[in-house]
Amino acid sequence: MNEDPLLRGRNVALLIDADNASPDSLDPVLTILAELGTVNIRRAYGNWQKPALKGWAAMTHLHAIEPQQQFDVTKGKSATDMKMTIDAMDLLYRGHVHGFGIMSSDSDFMPLAMRIRQDGVPVYGFGTEKTPVSFKEACTRFIDVSALVSRGATEAPAAAETRPTVSVDRALRKLLRDAIDASKQDGNGFASLSEVGQRAGNRSSFDARTYGFSRLSDLIASIPEFEVERREAGVFVRSVA
Repeated sequence: MNEDPLLRGRNVALLIDADNASPDSLDPVLTILAELGTVNIRRAYGNWQKPALKGWAAMTHLHAIEPQQQFDVTKGKSATDMKMTIDAMDLLYRGHVHGFGIMSSDSDFMPLAMRIRQDGVPVYGFGTEKTPVSFKEACTRFIDVSALVSRGATEAPAAAETRPTVSVDRALRKLLRDAIDASKQDGNGFASLSEVGQRAGNRSSFDARTYGFSRLSDLIASIPEFEVERREAGVFVRSVA
């Protein structure tokens, strides 16, 4: 096992809104969170009396997830969001968590994600394409879980990764172009991908995996108006249109 020494000892908490997330995407979510460290804290919140949570109930043993029971005290209202928020703040203030994952498509978690990030702790959000933009942008990174599941189901030869699985919208192309323009460039207009990614990340929570790619460089290479060049010193990108 080739463990990154920089991540060794980094503690990650995954908090799951079981009423608002699908267990089908749990495996790829855990894989992605390994970028932040080891997911030692795993909790799923919901009313476990509901038949709809049966899929999550099976996952609690398979993936060592702590089920957190929250009864629906008032019809149409859920205590799940409040309990998740309280637990997240408790974990944050103890100072032993270096990253958070929040599985939900609920915009109610926007203030929580913003507050965690204010302490310099990264927050990865995992939800559907219909997740409100307010929660998406509050996260350090937001990943569309439907793209993860569909990619896992159709995983094939690496060559398939040269094409986006969903359209790359105009806003993302402009974001990347602006990030390249703002980065230090060489005589041929190439900028370091790491700098471009950092600048883009300061403006948006987008993640290449939402578009069907495992790396930002592959996503950029798939867009005709950009060019990617791999050198000994790293990966560089430029605008060509």
